[in-house]
Amino acid sequence: MLLKLRKKTKGFTLIELMIVVVIIGILAALAIPNFLRYQAKSKQSEAKTNLGAIYVSEIAYYGEKDTFGALAALDWAPEGRTRYTYAATPATNSFTAGADGQIDNDGTMDHWTIDDQKILSNTVNDVIT
Repeated sequence: MLLKLRKKTKGFTLIELMIVVVIIGILAALAIPNFLRYQAKSKQSEAKTNLGAIYVSEIAYYGEKDTFGALAALDWAPEGRTRYTYAATPATNSFTAGADGQIDNDGTMDHWTIDDQKILSNTVNDVIT
């Protein structure tokens, strides 16, 4: 008789379902912060790419004019919607270009710079490591 009852019951018990929910919750708690950090780091590639383009434009401008120029003189502008704002500080024999942006909505601005020696640096890192 007991054997007949066991064969008729199909499905999962409440305990089994709760264990699965707990396991999924633990996996999500571990995965979501890592995903958000990787997503923020990928947003930083915009600044790196655009600062590299500013560097190339500055070198080309210097080749023509024997001085570095501001972004307006370079006729450089980023394409599409950007997360960063860009500025260049030219001098006769050097320049520094910077990018400032808010990439993870925490109040800290991400700041990147590049100079005439093509030294790219992240002076304020908005991505929590």
